[in-house]
Amino acid sequence: MKSIKVLGTGCANCRTTVALVEAVAREKGVEISLEKVENLPEIMSYGVMSTPGVVIDGQVVHAGGVPARSKVEGWL
Repeated sequence: MKSIKVLGTGCANCRTTVALVEAVAREKGVEISLEKVENLPEIMSYGVMSTPGVVIDGQVVHAGGVPARSKVEGWL
């Protein structure tokens, strides 16, 4: 199971990113643990200055804007 965190303060792009990750995981039948991180100091601890950010298994894989669906599919 992949541990995925979406970093963001709750903006529309952050909510879209969460929904996209959930949809792709469901379509691919991949089990994930998805967490939304809205705490600014915690977001900054990952070195992410532009949200939304995506962290998979402790590694930042994306920051700034909604990731392309093909990119999310590649992660999963």
